Amino acid sequence: MTNTRGTQNNEGDEIIRVRLPKKRNREIFGRADLMLGANHIRVRCEDGVTRTGRIKGKIKKRLWIREGDLLIVVPPWSFQDEKCDIVYRYIRPQVDWLKKHNYLSQ
Repeated sequence: MTNTRGTQNNEGDEIIRVRLPKKRNREIFGRADLMLGANHIRVRCEDGVTRTGRIKGKIKKRLWIREGDLLIVVPPWSFQDEKCDIVYRYIRPQVDWLKKHNYLSQ
């Protein structure tokens, strides 16, 4: 007799769709480096620049961001390159999918 209530089988789940950074909106990959407090995170971006990321209210209410998470960030202004907005956070199966399909060099 199998118990199907309250159990989750994540081994058979396959990622079908993964959100990618939109280059026309200047979105890039970033890795959460250090929690600074007050909804700010130091983010190491794929272009080699370390920026101070701001967690917007929409994301802050829905999910938690931890050090080491893979993110999509957007520099809000062209004249201030040391800041960015956090747009999206990837979960572990999505990161594995990105590595498998060579979107990540890490």
